[in-house]
This record gives sequence, C-alpha cells and structure tokens, in this order.
Amino acid sequence: MILIRELEIPSSVGAEGWDDFVAAMGIHYGNEALTYGTDELAFTAAETLPEYLDEEHQPTRLFVARDETRIVGAARYEAEPGDDPTTAWLMVDVLPGARRRGVGSALSAKLQGVAATDGIRKAIVYAVSGYGPGERLPAPTGFGSVPRDNAEVAFLLGKGYRLEQVVRGSRLALPVDVTTQFDETVLAAGPDFALHHWVDVTPKKWRVEMAALRQLMSTEEPGAGLDEPEDIWTVERLVEDEERRASSPRTRLVAAVEHLPSGRLAGFTVLSVPAETDRAISQEDTLVRREHRGHRLGMLLKLANLAEVQRWMPGHPAVLTFNAEENRHMLDVNEAVGFVPIGYEGAWRKDLPT
Repeated sequence: MILIRELEIPSSVGAEGWDDFVAAMGIHYGNEALTYGTDELAFTAAETLPEYLDEEHQPTRLFVARDETRIVGAARYEAEPGDDPTTAWLMVDVLPGARRRGVGSALSAKLQGVAATDGIRKAIVYAVSGYGPGERLPAPTGFGSVPRDNAEVAFLLGKGYRLEQVVRGSRLALPVDVTTQFDETVLAAGPDFALHHWVDVTPKKWRVEMAALRQLMSTEEPGAGLDEPEDIWTVERLVEDEERRASSPRTRLVAAVEHLPSGRLAGFTVLSVPAETDRAISQEDTLVRREHRGHRLGMLLKLANLAEVQRWMPGHPAVLTFNAEENRHMLDVNEAVGFVPIGYEGAWRKDLPT
C-alpha cells in the first residue's frame, strides 16, 4: 500500500522532519546520478534546504510516497504567486525499485490536484533524459531531442505534456589554465569595462544593479515555448536570499563586470562551491546585458571566476553547468573554455484546464 502525504519543510538542518527531507532529496539526486552516470551533480540536503524556505517569493511544497517501510517517491511543487499566480513547476521522482507500481502517477495526480486548487493554468517540468535507442522526439526549437521510448518521455507524453526545449548538461575538468584566454579576452573587451569579485554577499554599492540583473535572468535566457514568467527581484529580496543562503555550507563566488562610462553592471556570473574539495562546482547564472553584448563579456566573466575559484578554492574536480541547446552563444563560450556535454534534459509544458 502506498500512502502520499505532504512533508513539513524543516526550519533548519536537523529540525523536525529532517530525516524525511533527506530521504526525499536522496531520491531525486540518486535518480539524476543514475541517468547522468555521475553523482557530481548532487547537492546535499543541507545545501538544498534554503531553496525550500523562500515562502514569500517561491513557496515550495514537498510530497512523499511511502510504502510499509520507507519513502519510495517524492514530488516537488513550486509556484511564484507574486509574479505569475498561474504557473507552477513540478517534479516527480520514484526509487528505481518502486517503479511500475503507480507511485509516479499517484504523485503526479497529487500535484495536479494542488495545481487545480491554486488556479494554476500552466505546469512546467524539467526531466533528465538519458541515452535511449530508437526514435527521437525533437524539440520545437530545432535544437536537441530526447529518446521517444524512454520511460520519463513516455510518462510525460501520457500525462499530456509537450516537449518545448532541450537543455544540455556540460562538464569542465579542473584544473584548467585560463591565463592566455583571459588576457586575450581582457584586450577584446576594451578599456570601458572593469571586473569586480565578491563572495556570498553583494556589496551595498551593487545591490540595486544585482537585483536588476537577477530579474533579467528570468526573461533573457532562451525560454522556447515555456513562457516562464518574469521573476521580480528587489534589493530587499536580494538581501533576504543571501541571508537564507548563509545557512548553506556552499560558497557563492560572484564575478561582475562594470561598464565604467555609466557606472552600471553590464553582467555577472556565479559559481556555487561545495565545502568538500572532492566535489564538483556548480556554474549558476551568467548574464550580460543586451546593450553590452559583442565585447566577449560572457567569456571574460567565466574565465575570471574560474581563475578566482582555482586561486582561492583549489582541488575541485570539475565545474558543471546547464544551457538550453538553442543558446548557441553561451554554448560557444563554454565549449571554447573546455566544457563537454555529459547529458540532456527535456523542458516540458502542460496547459491545464480552466
């Protein structure tokens, strides 16, 4: 017998509900490791917890399926009621040994019930797709495809989702010497731009600029037919987000580039670095404002941050990143640095009945 219930998100590491939260995170990252063939993408529960504690801007609910002895499935429901009360992001994971017992369908039905109650009109799912033989299902963007006969693809198609985009996971082996590339890129960028670096906390001088750049990330990244809503950022939200992340054992290394004539930030990039040196680094947001593109600033930012992390936090085996397959400009930058593909995931959309 399978029972589904909602978990109370623990308020801190070790608080009430912590063991169940750890089990749920373990199912997700365990499945991801099986599909990608590496556990380098995994975050610990302590690293993931801050994402679940933003009740104002991105309230996230977590449901688990339990049999007689253990948690066998987990489902995540995330919304942005202040920005777009009609969109939700869903995720369902089931232990490999518990599949084909209706667990995934039961969790999916639970999430759709919650969505209906909340008045959600559009559900978005990101699902990893490993290698599979046979026919391919192409993304409507014209870039990338997923194996049509894969279990997760058949499941989503059966639930009424349509593929909108394919996202590439890439890996850069460390250490890497970026000195020559960096020097060349500084010259290409020209004298109007200056680099700045900080760790975890945005200097007061740049808070307004960084809030604006974080908001731009939600609209400037290629979104295909997902039509994901603009994510509103204020200085207050930026500060609150950084305060929440202070409880995480990971360190965020930020590189930003200033346009000197205007005194504004032209772009930024972030590396999320685990405390353990035998674990991979996560490349997170990278953005350059439209009006400053064409100066190789994306490359400049990435190379600068790679140099910084290897200078101050050496020993990590790799950097991992994700990009939409149609985002050729950023993929060109990554490939020039040395990133290689390690796997793909589909971005799926379902329009729910009104």
